Amino acid sequence: MSLHPNQILIAPVVSEKSYSLITDRKYTFRVHPDAHKTQIRQAVEEAFDVEVASVNIVKVRPKPKRRGYTAGRRPGWKKAIVQLKEGHEIEIFEGASV
Repeated sequence: MSLHPNQILIAPVVSEKSYSLITDRKYTFRVHPDAHKTQIRQAVEEAFDVEVASVNIVKVRPKPKRRGYTAGRRPGWKKAIVQLKEGHEIEIFEGASV
């Protein structure tokens, strides 16, 4: 499946854990469910003009939720933890601190 880089990276993940990884040059993104590591690497390098050292992918499982009698579930999604090479950083995350 051919995806455009704008379709691969959906949004950055905003959490305490993801912001604590920034000190290690690791950035977390929500990605398209059909994207693989090579596509994610190319999308990050093209979008932010950086060099990627490694990409790890995690499938977040769907969670069952209930509100009173009504039961449902939150959808599952895919996230990628991208480590950049030494000397590279993404500026949109620079104001973030834990």
